[in-house]
Amino acid sequence: MSKFRLAHLGLALAALGFTAAVPVVGLAPAYAAETLRPEVGKPLQEAQQLMKQGKNKEALNRLHDLDKVGNKSANETYLIERTRAGAASSAGDYAAAAKSFEYLIGSGKLSASEKAQMSKGLIGIYMRGGDLGKANAAIQAQLKERDDPELRAYLLQNYYKQGNTAALEAELHNAEKSGRMSEDQLGMLANVQLKKGDKVGYVNTIEKLAANYPKAQYWTDLLNRVQGKPGFSGRLAVDIYRLKLANGLMKKPSEYMEMAQLVLQAKAPAEAIKVIDKGYKAGALGTGADAARHQRLKDLAEKTLAEQNKTVAAEEASLTKANDNDGLIALGYSLVQSGQADKGLKMMEAAIKAGNLKYPEDAKLHLGEAYAVAGKKQQAISTLKGVGGKDGTAELARYFIMAINKPLA
Repeated sequence: MSKFRLAHLGLALAALGFTAAVPVVGLAPAYAAETLRPEVGKPLQEAQQLMKQGKNKEALNRLHDLDKVGNKSANETYLIERTRAGAASSAGDYAAAAKSFEYLIGSGKLSASEKAQMSKGLIGIYMRGGDLGKANAAIQAQLKERDDPELRAYLLQNYYKQGNTAALEAELHNAEKSGRMSEDQLGMLANVQLKKGDKVGYVNTIEKLAANYPKAQYWTDLLNRVQGKPGFSGRLAVDIYRLKLANGLMKKPSEYMEMAQLVLQAKAPAEAIKVIDKGYKAGALGTGADAARHQRLKDLAEKTLAEQNKTVAAEEASLTKANDNDGLIALGYSLVQSGQADKGLKMMEAAIKAGNLKYPEDAKLHLGEAYAVAGKKQQAISTLKGVGGKDGTAELARYFIMAINKPLA
């Protein structure tokens, strides 16, 4: 999953107003105008010159000399600590930087906005120095005053680094409830659930990722995982393949071959031909040692479709006479795939209305799929929303809606 790339040092330096280094007069306009004694002003300027040259450790040493100067005014101490905060941050001396930041925040010399920025910078220093406990406490204090998406993201990463899964999961669920769940946050939640062995929660989170941030990795994981859920029916394998094909996830020759065979078994030869043609277009079929086998399957699909076209009226009459509504569902779906959408959809609708179906939820699922094939998006979504079942049909109906609303780019 995605990882946060946090510029903690930049956060700290931005709070100070530093770029590479800033002269004394730029540090604190309200106080820099006060006269500095030579024993303070000269070393302070020298330290800042060293900072300009990138010699931050040397600058810290020069500032350390100033600690020996007695009777410093509040202004002198303030300017020294503000300079030290920048030098220490850049030099990687986060303990020293933190002390300087803490002093500045408590100095009473900052405006409300400066204090807020400085407090945020201190959080960056804590995090940079690995003191995540202090960072979290400071973040939580800031969040009580106002919600800050950046700080909340830092808090989540800190929990993740600390292995504090309980706090992380609680914070992530709060984010989910508030509707402010980012892709990174969903990815974190998925990782937590995976580590906990929460398979159901993990699939639900991956579903959200696929729905809101459609990517091949999420869809592939989702379709693989859902098949492993307890009670998922093997008869829905063809529908899994339909989702894979719709999202461009099929790559292997064996996938195209297996899907085409399953579709033929479902008595939809026109769909089988489409699958095989896509396999040829993708370069997965028609090449290699199995090229002849690929051609034989294509020939079989075309022959089956030609035979179905000749006998469709007789088959419909026979199925109607036998009250075989499951057969009529299959025939209607096949007609939709072969370009006879109106006739096929009416046949499927009538069969569902008549009832007496072995798998009524499958029938509604396939009707929704047929509407989608016919380009009737709203009818497809409406039908799919009504699909229930506990053996995978309800999940697959949701996934088809996802694929319709946000197709994989």
